[in-house]
Amino acid sequence: MDKVFIEGLEVDTVIGVYDWEREIRQCLRLDVTMAWDIRPSAESDELDKTLNYAAVAERITAFAQQSSFQLVETFAERLASLLMQEFQLPGLRLKITKPGAVPTAAGVGVEIERGCL
Repeated sequence: MDKVFIEGLEVDTVIGVYDWEREIRQCLRLDVTMAWDIRPSAESDELDKTLNYAAVAERITAFAQQSSFQLVETFAERLASLLMQEFQLPGLRLKITKPGAVPTAAGVGVEIERGCL
């Protein structure tokens, strides 16, 4: 299976368990790799036959703007489910980094895989 990816997409959302985190928006950095057969689009050179990564990025951004989760794990699971359903993905890998959550680390987060990648 081929893969289409988006790396380093930054979105702002309400995320965290502490009271002060519930009152602000924080940056999350996302890397997503999606299983997709690129042969039909490569043969036709037509956008409507490919996985439009710009549309995926827009959907991720909209999801982040509307969400308010305590855990990065919940954010990841719900986003993975949404992307697989809305874009008919056979599989994906999603890495979510929360920069600054641990002062001595560049970032912390989760990485999940769902379906066949």
